[in-house]
Amino acid sequence: MSDKVDENVRRREVRYDRERRVRIKWSEDTESLEEVFDRRTIMTVLKMLNTGILKELHGAMKSGKESKIYHGIDPKGKEVAVKIFLTTSNIFRHGRLKYIRGDPRFKDIPHDTVSLVDQWASKEYKNLELADRAGISVPKPIHVEKNVLILGFIGKDGIPAPVLREVRLQAAADWYKKIIDLIKQLYDKAKLVHGDLSEYNIMIPDGYPVIIDFGQAVTTEHPEARAFLQRDIENINHYFEGLNVKTQSPTRVIGAR
Repeated sequence: MSDKVDENVRRREVRYDRERRVRIKWSEDTESLEEVFDRRTIMTVLKMLNTGILKELHGAMKSGKESKIYHGIDPKGKEVAVKIFLTTSNIFRHGRLKYIRGDPRFKDIPHDTVSLVDQWASKEYKNLELADRAGISVPKPIHVEKNVLILGFIGKDGIPAPVLREVRLQAAADWYKKIIDLIKQLYDKAKLVHGDLSEYNIMIPDGYPVIIDFGQAVTTEHPEARAFLQRDIENINHYFEGLNVKTQSPTRVIGAR
């Protein structure tokens, strides 16, 4: 009986010490979160820190209309990206429903914004899982909970790899071919269409493109999949034509797909 009591006391002490260290780490590194995110989001991140999904959460690396991305460290000391979707953003209600409607994986569309944002985070995670399993070059999906998504970090020492727009390409025609091949592989192997591909969501870490931002990606079963695929190709063509690269027409790329 005494041993059981001692063990319970020890567990409480360990839990208290862990929670204290989490609170200290939170206070040191992420005070700005309280100015940006609601209490529900903050508690979700705290839970990840407290349960060991995350070891550390550092400063913001990127801010957008629908999300903010933070640098983090996992329990093994590896760098991760923590993508937190803004539950106050109206962009999900007004600009993103077309990517959810028609997706057989998401038949029930929430009426409240918070639940819709949670579904969007889950959608990005599931899309990345499909792409990753198919061997497509994407950030590795690690964990999703509510509106918080943890991904493999593309970069080094807290500095994210540049996106295509930021890189002065050598042999631009070769890069064009690599990206077009990725688009085709995404469709053929993962059965996905990105749906919003451009020079702003293709990272260039070390000689090979990595496609990011998969929240709006749809399966090839989506009624608008072909139209989204054509638009992705047109966007990439437009960028590379500005670099004097000879491009392929969307019709030729799509072929019999």
